Amino acid sequence: MNLHAVKAIYRFEMARTGRTLLQSVVSPVVSTSLYFVVFGAAIGSRISEVGGVTYGAFIVPGLIMLSLLTQSISNASFAIYFPKFVGTIYELLSAPVSFIEIVMAYVGAAATKSIMIGLIILATAHLFVPLEIQHPVFMLLFLVLTAVTFALLGFIIGIWATNFEKLQLVPLLVVTPLTFLGGSFYSIDMLPPVWQTISHFNPVLYLVSGFRWSFFGQADVSVALSLGMTLVFLAACLAVVWWIFKTGWRIRN
Repeated sequence: MNLHAVKAIYRFEMARTGRTLLQSVVSPVVSTSLYFVVFGAAIGSRISEVGGVTYGAFIVPGLIMLSLLTQSISNASFAIYFPKFVGTIYELLSAPVSFIEIVMAYVGAAATKSIMIGLIILATAHLFVPLEIQHPVFMLLFLVLTAVTFALLGFIIGIWATNFEKLQLVPLLVVTPLTFLGGSFYSIDMLPPVWQTISHFNPVLYLVSGFRWSFFGQADVSVALSLGMTLVFLAACLAVVWWIFKTGWRIRN
């Protein structure tokens, strides 16, 4: 294991966050805070509680998850696409660095940045509503697993993309709508039976549900199922990344 190479790539990516602090950290925190203010004020005045939890507190896990998914994907996809765009990826591929080390560095940096943003949003939420995390260990577990999983997805998107527009295609047209429809701002128990059934086919539901359970001890699906689905998605992303490096798809050609 070439830890020096992993450390070098990781530090480079983390340093890029410092150079683009407004875009990387301040912007997602401010936009998520606006979501919280608008949804908490507009809808919270009409919905006092959801499952015994005030609506303002109820949407906090969903907002953190929304930011976590989008930031993990965007950070990882841009990090690997930019070397492809400028041609420096060939220097990386010719260096004595294995694909495992490359993935560890890029995905690790992207996951670290999104986790930092998630924790900052969590701290910001405390300014608006009182929060008590019932299962902090599981909260951190879901936070890390989700960040790593979607950073891997972002890595795949960065390899697949042939222009900057494609980098935003999946997050905007797929991930964000699935997050909004995955119970981020409501419990699926509030939906008609048909839509409850349809919601169970939304993979983001299990992420949001498990993460919310770590806060309040209540969820739309069992925490074991949420954790299992997260691990299945993680394994699927790892398999795709392994196949990409094995075949050289969109890298060597």
